[in-house]
Amino acid sequence: MKNAMTPIAGRHVAGAAAILMALVLTACGGGGGSAGAVSGTGGSGTGTGSTGGGTGTGSGGTTAPAPAAPTVAVAFTSQGGASSTTLSSATPLTVSATVLDKDKKPVPQAIVTFDTVSTLAIFARGTSDAGVSKVTALTDANGVATVTMLAASLAAGGAGTVTATATPVKDGPTVTGTANYAVGATTLSFGSLKAEQASLQAYGTTVLSVDVLSGGAKFTSQQVNVSFTSDCAAKDKATLSTTVTTNNGTAQAVYRDKGCAGPDVITVSSNAVSQTASTTINVAPPAAASVQFVGASPSAQSIVIRGQGGNGRTETATLTFRVVDTSGNPLSGKTVNFSTTSPDVVLNKLTDTTDASGNVLTTVNSGSVATTFRVQATLPNTTPTISTLSDSVVVTNGLPTQAAFSVGPESFNVEGWSLNTSGTNPATHATVSLGDRSGNLVPDGTPIVFSTNLGAIGTSGSGGCNTVNGSCSVDFRAQNPRTAQPGLPATPCNKASPDSTRIGLATICASTTDGSTTLYGKTFVFLSGSTAPNTFMNGALVSFDAKNPNDLGTVKSSETKVFQLQFNDVNFNPMPSGSRVEITSMLNGNAAAVVPATVPVIAPHSASGDDTTGNAVSGNQGYTHTFSISSTQPTECKNATQASFNVTLTTPGGSTTSIPFKLSFSCP
Repeated sequence: MKNAMTPIAGRHVAGAAAILMALVLTACGGGGGSAGAVSGTGGSGTGTGSTGGGTGTGSGGTTAPAPAAPTVAVAFTSQGGASSTTLSSATPLTVSATVLDKDKKPVPQAIVTFDTVSTLAIFARGTSDAGVSKVTALTDANGVATVTMLAASLAAGGAGTVTATATPVKDGPTVTGTANYAVGATTLSFGSLKAEQASLQAYGTTVLSVDVLSGGAKFTSQQVNVSFTSDCAAKDKATLSTTVTTNNGTAQAVYRDKGCAGPDVITVSSNAVSQTASTTINVAPPAAASVQFVGASPSAQSIVIRGQGGNGRTETATLTFRVVDTSGNPLSGKTVNFSTTSPDVVLNKLTDTTDASGNVLTTVNSGSVATTFRVQATLPNTTPTISTLSDSVVVTNGLPTQAAFSVGPESFNVEGWSLNTSGTNPATHATVSLGDRSGNLVPDGTPIVFSTNLGAIGTSGSGGCNTVNGSCSVDFRAQNPRTAQPGLPATPCNKASPDSTRIGLATICASTTDGSTTLYGKTFVFLSGSTAPNTFMNGALVSFDAKNPNDLGTVKSSETKVFQLQFNDVNFNPMPSGSRVEITSMLNGNAAAVVPATVPVIAPHSASGDDTTGNAVSGNQGYTHTFSISSTQPTECKNATQASFNVTLTTPGGSTTSIPFKLSFSCP
């Protein structure tokens, strides 16, 4: 049998399918349908759910109802629980958002975001984001999320909207609800400003307090910054907390006196309060406890005799005193009287009044004699009397005098005669010391001028110096000229007496003035040679020939030979100070230490002593040294011996002079 349909059989099947399709379309209501929108309200707000739609036509069809959607209802209540949409700084609101699902059942644990305009309100747990305050909260078992809303500021006013948005719950749609509110500005005022103590003793302390009120009651809804000011605090005569924050509606500040001494008006103000409040504290003035000597000017407490002046000196002393109270704080406006027992000075001001720092001063002029004095400062009408004395102030001449003019070099004999000397440069220093008529040191800065007829003196910038602590020094350098020209250069010294004519002896002149008279002094420096060709032993020149040594004769081996040498340079002047004298090349003998072992500083002199004029210098100027030689066998001498040795002088520049000697020792 064939497995195929006949044409008639095919037509019957197609017709049955068409009838079945028509029945299905009729049962579905045509070719389309729609779901309706659902809205809901809660409190004073509204909430909406998601929507869906569809349309269709067909014979015998009907419209299906829209499916239900979740909702968010926003409502406001006061702190007392009553419904309210009015917000102020004094009356915060509780904002609630009720989230229901499509079956109108509460949705717990849903996240709700609350938004509002930050210039009108903020949420207690919110943060500002681009000018809009936001906060999130979870719904409870009843599907309700709540937050507290505060006025953004005391001055905020107007109307705003809170938007509550619930995130999808159980894969549901995001839903939003809104509600409107009004913000009213809060009017605040101050209560009475009070002080715990309206009258204070000097340096006392009190507490100031003021209430911030709203509608006659303490404003405690939020803290308010309150500023405290006073005249005495502005003048640093009192300490006062400048800005404090209210605590439970009250602002308090501590006031401490620092010498206000009188009525002080305290004023409170705030940006949140349109008017101020004031009170007055009466502060007792502090009592004077002592008067103190602060100091004198000039600080050295030394002035000069009237008419003597001087560089950097004055004839007037300024004395400063200070009046303080029992706490050591300075007192202004106090009268102080001055007095002195010295008849040789003039007290220029007998009374004065202390300034803001408690200081008062007087001045004293010197008289015609040198003296010392003190000034007494006294507070009148005090029992017992409050007074003090200044430190002693000295009246001195101040100007240099010829009798107290001294000049001298560090060394009188320097290595400097030879053009090829390798001695130190500068060779020495010349120092001037000055005193005044009373034997006191002259003022710092007194100028001194130096000149010399041999070598050079001073610096490249100055031929002199200015005194410090009564003296000053300059460098003296050994150089050309080494031969003096009579009367050149012209100085105050050679105007009074000629310069020295001794070869190799430089005359140094130092001078200054007391304003009317030139004061001067002179000193001398040998430009000593580097060798000692004029060395004498017992008045005779020694031999320098090694083949013809100086014979010291014969002594017993048990004895010591003592002899002396005087060393002079080519001009019969002393050798340079610091030159070393020693025994060298000793053979068959022992040498004791040379006395002295170095050439000392030797001033120009004559037979009668040092010559301070330079015009009586005569004879050999060299120094005499003592030598002691002994045998190597002072006891139990076996045979006669002869010792040989040299006496060597070495200058600071390294030049040497060697003198040969021999000495015979005999056995007893």
